[in-house]
Order: sequence, then C-alpha cells, then structure tokens
Amino acid sequence: MAYYESVLVFRQDLTEPQVKEKAAKFTEIIKELGGDVKSTEFWGLKNLAYIIRKNRKAHYVMLNIELPGAQIVELERRARIDEDVIRFLNVRVDELSSTPSIMMKKNTEEAE
Repeated sequence: MAYYESVLVFRQDLTEPQVKEKAAKFTEIIKELGGDVKSTEFWGLKNLAYIIRKNRKAHYVMLNIELPGAQIVELERRARIDEDVIRFLNVRVDELSSTPSIMMKKNTEEAE
C-alpha cells in the first residue's frame, strides 16, 4: 500500500455541511477501493489565485490516505466525474504526517 496526501477543491456555493458530506463520500470511495483514510482536514473557504469554472473561492479538504497504487487512477477518475470537485491533487509521500498540516497551523494562529 502507498501513502498519499489528497487535496480536493470543492465549489464555493456548497455549504460547509455539504462539503463534509462530500468528504465522507470520498472516504467511502477510498474504503471501497481497498484503502484507508488516516486523517481528514477541512481547510475552509479560500480565495483562488485565478477563476476556475466561474469560481473565485473554493472549499479545501485534505485527506491523508493509504491506498494501493493501482487504485489511485480510479479515485482520480471519480473526482473528475464529480461536478462539485473543481480541482484535485494526489501526492504520493513516503510516510503520513501525524501532526497537523501547515494550513491547519495557519488557521489556528489566525483564530487566536
């Protein structure tokens, strides 16, 4: 099994509960493909660097996953099919981080 950091970018007009529901849907897809989601981070609604499909902002979700290497193609295919996903990025890593990502650290610092 390989480790991946998967970032999903959802449309801006979704509500936060809908984004969490979509993240749960992708978690189920990963489990169906024989993988496991180690952690999920909701980065929130962020400005995009440029307009993508008429969206100026987007909801970001990062999943730390363990998935067989051959199944990542199927996960990407399903992300392409989903009309609420405007972009996605899957990066293979040697090991999954047990600490929060830098985006989560930034969000907690801003909240304080």
